[in-house]
Amino acid sequence: MNEMNWDDLRLFIAVANAGGLSGAASTTGLSAPTLGRRMLTLERALRQELFVRHAKGYDLTTQGTELLHQTTGLAGQIDGMTTARDNRLVKISAGVWTTRLLCENAAALAQNNVTLRFVAADHVLDIPHREALIGVRNHRPDHVGLAGQRVASIKFARYGQAGTPWVQVVGATPSAAWVKDNAPHGTIEVTHPTHALDLARAGAAQAVLPTFIGETEPNLTRQSRDIAALTHDQWVVSHNTDRFIPEVRRTIDRLVSVLKL
Repeated sequence: MNEMNWDDLRLFIAVANAGGLSGAASTTGLSAPTLGRRMLTLERALRQELFVRHAKGYDLTTQGTELLHQTTGLAGQIDGMTTARDNRLVKISAGVWTTRLLCENAAALAQNNVTLRFVAADHVLDIPHREALIGVRNHRPDHVGLAGQRVASIKFARYGQAGTPWVQVVGATPSAAWVKDNAPHGTIEVTHPTHALDLARAGAAQAVLPTFIGETEPNLTRQSRDIAALTHDQWVVSHNTDRFIPEVRRTIDRLVSVLKL
């Protein structure tokens, strides 16, 4: 490995973490064609194939996975996940309500020289391809290479003004499906969960909300017991390799502390 260009190794980590050239281009400032050429140069220097290239991105070969594992501990030194020279990017994906909670506690998550990016999405982002470095999920990770830590039990209940219509969030989440199956006639539909909260606050509808949201709203009245069908465990999930990167490890520890409150 003595012929290896250390800058190419830094770029290799960025491409591996992003799962392809396009994602790495946004974090390195280099174009996808340039990154592609640099990866070829690195492979020739090492005399190994590091990636399986396909239309949707780059998958690591066995040799590539081994190289990433060997170099992860150097990520802080070679600036492997940067948006600026001294600023590392850590992306955290979670559902809308959990992201709201994390934003409210951002001060407890902040670190020097780390940019936190909160990605609110009801669909699951692909951690193996580094769409996110850390995910907050409603089930234990079952994908090879992922590590998870159970942090809380999430409960739901119905909140709002008695006698008002129920609000239906258009979507594929378990709570949206439950409301669709159980709501009486005369519901109000919204396309974003926070609008359901807005309607409940206004006294115009009853909304099914996580209790960690509903119980903190002073003007909301609980209209039901915990909805057993929606109760689930909450997990903090990361790539088994990435979780040893210092800034990722610190972020995970702080996330756990916030979510266990």
